[in-house]
Amino acid sequence: MLTSPANDGQGATPFLVDLTGFNGPLDLLMSLIRDEQLDIYDIPVARICDQFLAKMHELQLNEAAEYLEMAARLIRIKAQMLLPRKEGSDDWEDPRAELVRRLLEYQQMREVVDVLEHLGDDRRSRFARTYMGQPAAPPPAPLALSLGDLLIAVDRVLRAARRPTIHEVIPRALDVDGAMQTVRAILQLRARMRFRELIRDGAEPWEVLSALLGLLELGKRNEVHLTQPRPFADVEIRRESAGEAA
Repeated sequence: MLTSPANDGQGATPFLVDLTGFNGPLDLLMSLIRDEQLDIYDIPVARICDQFLAKMHELQLNEAAEYLEMAARLIRIKAQMLLPRKEGSDDWEDPRAELVRRLLEYQQMREVVDVLEHLGDDRRSRFARTYMGQPAAPPPAPLALSLGDLLIAVDRVLRAARRPTIHEVIPRALDVDGAMQTVRAILQLRARMRFRELIRDGAEPWEVLSALLGLLELGKRNEVHLTQPRPFADVEIRRESAGEAA
């Protein structure tokens, strides 16, 4: 495909050359050398220059800058090769040296490209294409918080939190011994009694707990016998015979 320069209002666009068979003037030159089976270190410049110009005309590359530059280089080398040189002179430098160097570099690159293309084809023939799903979303970035920001956040939480309720606990000593003496005194007068008779009206919780613990202690010592006819019924207290004897 050849495109000629065009004016788009901002200046002429570069001349583009895209050939299916050749990727530039070096590729065309290498093709001519291979077709003629020439020694790359001893290129007959006059012959290869004529073939290069003929190929340019055949492919209509007369306006391609890169091909024109290569054609001019070949003509210059051709002219330098025709100049007479002194016999046995060591100062003479082969004008084809630079061209040979570029051709060797291009040949190496082409070999590398061919190897990579072969490996690519081999891989495609070995491994089938698989479905590539959408990549997972990256995890959220870790929270960046300085010590000052952390202290401010803690202070804000403490201000918003409810003030804790503080209960004042007043210790009171239980009078278990006094409750036991009271039970013994009543049972000296009669054989049985009820638990409610030990509790006075308006009694404090510690007094009720003292009476209960006193009864349990007397029952443990086998001085009284405690019975409850049904759940939540009043406890009946009866004097044991051994306790009565005591």
